[in-house]
Order: sequence, then C-alpha cells, then structure tokens
Amino acid sequence: MKILVINCGSSSLKYQLINSDTEEALSVGICERIGIDGRLNHTPAGREKVVIEENMENHEVAVKVVLDALVNESYGVIKSLNEINAIGHRVVHGGEHFASSVIIDQEVIETIEDCNELAPLHNPANLIGIRACHAIMPDIPNVAVFDTAFHQTMPSRAYMYGLPYEYYAKYKIRRYGFHGTSHSYVSKRTMDILGLPRDNSKIIVCHLGNGASVSAVLNGESVDTSMGLTPLEGLIMGTRCGDIDPAIINHIANTEGKSIEEIMSVLNKESGVYGLSGGISSDFRDLQKETIHGSTKAKQAIDVFCYRVAKYIGSYAAAMNGADAITFTAGLGENDRKIRTQISSYLGYLGAEMDETKNQVQAEEAVLSTDDSKVKLLIVPTNEELAIARETTALL
Repeated sequence: MKILVINCGSSSLKYQLINSDTEEALSVGICERIGIDGRLNHTPAGREKVVIEENMENHEVAVKVVLDALVNESYGVIKSLNEINAIGHRVVHGGEHFASSVIIDQEVIETIEDCNELAPLHNPANLIGIRACHAIMPDIPNVAVFDTAFHQTMPSRAYMYGLPYEYYAKYKIRRYGFHGTSHSYVSKRTMDILGLPRDNSKIIVCHLGNGASVSAVLNGESVDTSMGLTPLEGLIMGTRCGDIDPAIINHIANTEGKSIEEIMSVLNKESGVYGLSGGISSDFRDLQKETIHGSTKAKQAIDVFCYRVAKYIGSYAAAMNGADAITFTAGLGENDRKIRTQISSYLGYLGAEMDETKNQVQAEEAVLSTDDSKVKLLIVPTNEELAIARETTALL
C-alpha cells in the first residue's frame, strides 16, 4: 500500500508518501508560507530536492500542489493518484474521545472540532488538511492519528490535576500529553534495539526539540508524560515556559496590566530558552555559540533546560520503580551531544553512564552508554510519519 502522510500546521504542510510494504519513503516534503505566497520543497527518494514557488492561498491549494508534484513526469514518484491507498493525518488533540487511531468520517471531524479549545493552534489546522484531502480525493480513506492517543493509558493518579473535580467532570480538564506518535515509535524501537520484552520493560523517552516532552513507558504503555492539558506544561522549551507557579499569571496581570490572552502569548511565544537567554534565540545551536563567546544568559538557559529534563527523568524512574533505558530523540536529542552529556551528568545515581566516544554520533540509532551501565542511554531518531503510516495501514 502507498500511504500519504499529512501533517498540517497553521501555515505549513509536511508530507511523506510511504510504501507500507517496505516502509520506504518514496517522497518527502513541506509546503511553507501557506496564505502568504507559497513554497514547496519536494524531495523524491534518491533524487535532488525540487523547490516549487507557487501561490498557496490556503491548505486545499497546498494539497493540490503536493499531489501535482507526486505525479509530475519529471520529479514525481507515482503515475496516478489512484496509486495512493489512504491518507494518514496527524491530529494533535483528541481529548478523552480517542484512545487509538480512527478512520475519519463526519462524526470524527465534529468530535475533533470539539477539542479545538484544547489545542487552538493545532487542531483547526489539522482539520483544514483533512477537509482539503476529502474535497480533492473523496473516495480515498482518511485516518486520524492523535498525539494524545498514546498517553490515554495514563492512570488517573498521573493525569488528574489538584483542582475541584467538577472542572474535570464538566470540561475534561486533565493532563493529556502530546508527541504521542513519537513516544510510541521511539519506545518500541528502544525495546527492539535492546531486546527488551514488551511486557517487561521500563523506558524513558526524551523528545527534545523546540517543543519538548518526556514520557514514562512501562511495558509498552505510557504511564506518565510531561505535557498536560496543552503542550505548555512540562519542560522548558524553545519559547514555551513549561511548569510555572500559576500565581505568576495573576502577578503579571496586576503589575503589567496585561490581559490573560497577552500573558498566554508571552508564556507560549516569548518564554522558554528564548526568554531565559534575554531573547538571544530559541535555537540551541545559537545558544551554544553564544555560550562559547561568554554569554552567561545563554549558558543559564541551557543549564536550566538540562536540569529540568534531568528532574523529569528522575521522577519517571520513581514512577516506574526503575528504568531499563533512557532514549534521546527529536532534533535536539538526536543531534546535540553536549546537551545529552549535560543531562546524563545528573543520572549517575541510576547507573546510567555516558560513553563520550559513542556519544559523538548524530541522528542515527545508537547505544551511547558504557558497556557496564545499568541503565542504557540511546539515540533513536523519531519517525512520526512512519508511525502514522503504520497506524493507517493497520486500520485498513
């Protein structure tokens, strides 16, 4: 089967066309600046990237541009759209409604819409992609794969907030967690690499990028994760603040005269390592360079980030009464050996010892820990698109 995987953002559309039999990506790409002007970066397997400048006034146009590229005589990878058997969509928030992936129908679309308030930056964009694909290819099945679904196995002791119960009963205010397809894929690959049985394993996954989260995966199931009702909770991230004292919001409102909406914008877009560094950057590569040049703010931002990750790792080792492995993934986790070293420096009490010779690798599967480490340290590059394709294939 050939599965088209779609991941819609507010002004972008990432895609991969995957042969589910071989799990080979036939083509990968991204549409950028949707609603502004439009650019498609399209890379057929084994060939050079093609850049297509074309006006994309909305996501439906972007989907059409992608489909045209896939069947193009010069740089396409299929002869006809009839070769596409299904479309898998990343959907960020499924609330408590979806504990697994589903084939999309009108009822599913309406239920996803009901979750828009829980993910106002993500779900509406995901729905745009779904509707665009339905409009262009109405006879091809579409599947929704939810970021939150993998974490629906969390017990109530992990997902309930210390708020009046009526807020959960009325509004389903609870912890949901995100990056679920990544945590699912990476935890399973970790078990495979180490030869751990699915029913007897304790994996801590550190998905570290501009958005970042940690999860505790016990016997193949998520039992805790750092993000909450929204992706704002948990680790300090690129521009998100992560865990803070809620009273800070009231204090800023009173002292700065800001509205709740203005404060939430600060917490989401102006905080994290970007805010901590005094606005130097949300990109850790820039912060590392500034640290070398003597910036104390850049160094502090990195230090605070690594400390927060290490704290979560420790709490999840406690939640599972131990750990077999700690796995780094996503852009930062896969590529920044200094960050991995700094985080791992806190983990000696677990018996997790980094081998710095092994730690020189980037973006490839590898065991990084010393041979005698009780808890193994690994890199496993995430592949959310492949995970979505697998879910889609399994349903069909």
